Amino acid sequence: MREILRTNDMVLVSAVGALLDGANIHHLVLDQNMSVLEGSLGVIPRRILVHEDDVRQARALLADAGLAHELRAEGE
Repeated sequence: MREILRTNDMVLVSAVGALLDGANIHHLVLDQNMSVLEGSLGVIPRRILVHEDDVRQARALLADAGLAHELRAEGE
C-alpha cells in the first residue's frame, strides 16, 4: 500500500473515497478515528492509501477530477 493523499479535510477524504470506489480501486483511510484521541481538533491528518499496482491509475483519476494539487509528491 502506498499513500497518495494526506489531509485534514473530511469532505475531501469522502470525495476521494467515492471516486476510488467508483473506479473499483481498493483503498484504505488511515487515522480517520484519531479524532477521538485528538479531541476533534483536526491536528492529525487522514491518509489515503492504495495498492502499489493501483497508484498510477488512482493518481490519474484524481488528477482528472481536478485534485492533482492534493496528491502527495511521488516518492513521499
